[in-house]
Amino acid sequence: MDAEPEQPLIELTSHDDLSYLIANVRAAAAEHIEQAFPRVEGQRGKNTLRTEVEALVNQYIDNTFGFAAPNLRINGHTVTADDALDRDSSRLGASGDDDALYEPYDADKRRMVADLITQEERLLEEVAALKRSVPSTAAAEQAEHFDAAVLRDEEALQSRLAAEVPRATAESRDIAWSPLERQEGVESRFRGAVEGLERVKKDMPSIVAKLERARMAGDYVIKGNN
Repeated sequence: MDAEPEQPLIELTSHDDLSYLIANVRAAAAEHIEQAFPRVEGQRGKNTLRTEVEALVNQYIDNTFGFAAPNLRINGHTVTADDALDRDSSRLGASGDDDALYEPYDADKRRMVADLITQEERLLEEVAALKRSVPSTAAAEQAEHFDAAVLRDEEALQSRLAAEVPRATAESRDIAWSPLERQEGVESRFRGAVEGLERVKKDMPSIVAKLERARMAGDYVIKGNN
């Protein structure tokens, strides 16, 4: 008995691609069911026949993709029947307003996303580098600005002194110093005070010697009385 020919693998890039395929198949089936069993306005309750047909079509689609799962690959990984159907939210007859919508796979958009991710990583690296380098750079710039400001202040001070000192010297020469009232008496009293201090300075050793002798004599008398 001849072996069955090996079926080609179907390569997909994400689970969303598989969900898109299943949703498209169900949408096509729903269109045919709508044509065969149109909804009637004012009809109360469910259309039992339509509901049964939808269930059979859903089962058929589930079986189809379940049997095809071994031949599917998502980014090189195998796909099980459960993986193929668990993400499917487009079953016929399902109610809800939040059905997922999928667009066809677009290689340009995928490449754009990859480029944006690369750009984001590069920007993050630049931000990290700036965080490491900016503090030291800012400190160096501040130190440079401070040194320049100090130099400018010093130059301004020297320039001001060079301009003001000669003028102040010239003005001081022009000041007429009038003698003090009773200047002779002040000078005489000051001279007398200086001379008195000089005499005290000369007599101080003899006075100290006399005091020392008097202390010794007092000690002798006190000891003799005892």
